[in-house]
Amino acid sequence: MDRLDDIALFLRVLDLGSISAAARSLDLSVALASQRLKRLEQQLGVRLLHRTTRRLHPTAEGTALAERGRALVDDLEALTGELRRGGGEASGTLRLTASASFGRQYLSPLLPTFLARYPNVRINLDLSDLMKDLVSSGYDLAVRIGALEDSNLVARRIATNRRVLCASPAYLDRHGAPQVPEDLERHECLVLVGSQGRQDVWRMRDPDGRDVAVRVGGRFECNFGEALRDAAVGGLGIALHSTWHVCEDLRSGRLRQVLPACTLAESGIHAVMPQRRLVPLRVRAFIDFLCEQLAEPPWERGVAPPRSPRRRD
Repeated sequence: MDRLDDIALFLRVLDLGSISAAARSLDLSVALASQRLKRLEQQLGVRLLHRTTRRLHPTAEGTALAERGRALVDDLEALTGELRRGGGEASGTLRLTASASFGRQYLSPLLPTFLARYPNVRINLDLSDLMKDLVSSGYDLAVRIGALEDSNLVARRIATNRRVLCASPAYLDRHGAPQVPEDLERHECLVLVGSQGRQDVWRMRDPDGRDVAVRVGGRFECNFGEALRDAAVGGLGIALHSTWHVCEDLRSGRLRQVLPACTLAESGIHAVMPQRRLVPLRVRAFIDFLCEQLAEPPWERGVAPPRSPRRRD
């Protein structure tokens, strides 16, 4: 157990950035923490940390130990904690990452209820639109929206991510509403520029069941969905947005659906976690909680559902 305890100390140093902060968090003296880290390096025969004037950084060997060792330490902590509590009570720190907008709108309001239900769980929440590496960053769980690409992760679908085209009444009054998908080529369209480049080809199925791909463009593009939403509300053009992102604007009339008889490809909202032999109970409990709370997505209430396309004979 000494070596696993020393690995846990090493991980705490990486998380907190210094030996002194890690020692304080574990109620150890700095001298003892330093001795244990030196012992771990001697046992492994490698150097784990680079020292700079401001912060400690892992060596290549330290990074490898963090990636592989964190799961081992977490599994052991989860197992021993659940055994002590009879195997039925979630505990420990849940490290969670999610997109900034979705996390702020839909996850953050749910956390007080979850923490009241599981008083022995702590949450470390990171809200960022950067795609974090769950293993190397030490996250238990991510809530991700859209297509999943990393086959080394395990995913559970929480809800459907439905998307719509929308624009402000002022824009539609000035320019008219598109009647068929091809009309979008002549409109100002607000383009998301993400990690996969400019998302300027909008694909949809028209009322006749015909699949259409339209290349769009306009005077405003951005890498941040909130800015595109603001631009749409401000009358700058037509946006393609998830309903969770613009549901309040659609309900209030600040935005109107464009080409409502067309349906855009849906994706999913998933809870994603690293592959591991033993999933901590706190992780399973949080995923079950999200599926329970979002079984009827609040962003779909009062928002017109897509119309079924006409069958093509």
